[in-house]
Amino acid sequence: MAARIVLNTISYHGKGAIAEIPGILKTRGYQKAFVCSDPDLIRFGVTGKVTDLLEKEGVAYELFSDIKPNPTIENVQAGVEAYKNSGADCIVTIGGGSSMDTAKGIGIIITNPEYADVRSLEGVAPTKNHAVFTIAVPTTAGTAAEVTINYVITDVEKKRKFVCVDTNDIPEIAVVDPDMMATMPKSLTAATGMDALTHAIEGYITKAAWDMTDMFHLHAIELIAKHLRGAVENTPEGREGMALAQYVAGMGFSNVGLGIVHSMAHGLGALYDTPHGVANAIILPTIMEYNAPCTGEKYRDIAKAMGVAGTESMTQDEYRKAAVEAVKQLAADVGIPADLKEIVKDEDVQFLAESAYADACRPGNPRDTSVEEIAALYRSLM
Repeated sequence: MAARIVLNTISYHGKGAIAEIPGILKTRGYQKAFVCSDPDLIRFGVTGKVTDLLEKEGVAYELFSDIKPNPTIENVQAGVEAYKNSGADCIVTIGGGSSMDTAKGIGIIITNPEYADVRSLEGVAPTKNHAVFTIAVPTTAGTAAEVTINYVITDVEKKRKFVCVDTNDIPEIAVVDPDMMATMPKSLTAATGMDALTHAIEGYITKAAWDMTDMFHLHAIELIAKHLRGAVENTPEGREGMALAQYVAGMGFSNVGLGIVHSMAHGLGALYDTPHGVANAIILPTIMEYNAPCTGEKYRDIAKAMGVAGTESMTQDEYRKAAVEAVKQLAADVGIPADLKEIVKDEDVQFLAESAYADACRPGNPRDTSVEEIAALYRSLM
């Protein structure tokens, strides 16, 4: 079976990169942008950094902000109606995973209206048409939604998240400007950065991993280990390093999938509204230990990329432990909680385990699992 790589048609990187956006739209003949961004980013003036440029260059736009941190079916459907009524002919999405996932759902349904119920997009839906032309501008260094073929929607009625995987949803243009991330608070910087690390580690050990994605993932791990602490302290070097790191991780995992860290985290977001990066960061070391017997020598590479010295002379048990401990230390250094005691209720564990097992990320996990084993993993973290 052929390995596949899907990336943006064009991406722009570096300080001031958002200045390219009006020219991109005007050169391509677009008349009005549908700007998707969440309410907090609008309130704190982050979205305005882009819309001010659109206004200055005479590019019309309409703002849509009915977006929750864990976007829902209803958010997507409201966005579809707002897009239809706006007269827009393209999308500019500004934000983290919530804004970009909502925009992906909107863009796909506008060009594939037979999926208007949203639920039918779960998994690998056979959409025929590429989404509305989209420029994605991340404001967090974590999700990499601007370069992935995935998006996650919450089904409030069924208390679950579902993953959509579709090569037609990837934004044509990504604009990765570290200045757009400079106002992130420490807690969000830490959570999204650990989300990026989870992407890189899960992508590196997933069943579908191959040489090209391994290259992306290992370099992403190295960049995150080097720059996340600085990004949390808001240093320019840290912000720039993490902006690149999360994108590089996205180049990889989008094409090979993830594992049960994400499967387990999705349930926490759906049931308790737990921030996705925090859930991933808490769960990651435990699942690394669980998966270790099925990872060959890959933990040696992970430990080395995390900055652990002397990995060449370590035994298998030693470098596997070193990799896990390095991840735990980074999480602790940036203020991530160590367990799920304050989040998970015992009566919800069975439902969470069943949801995680049904999740689209689970089949990629390097170690085959079961509902019972996932339930035990949740309980080990309580």
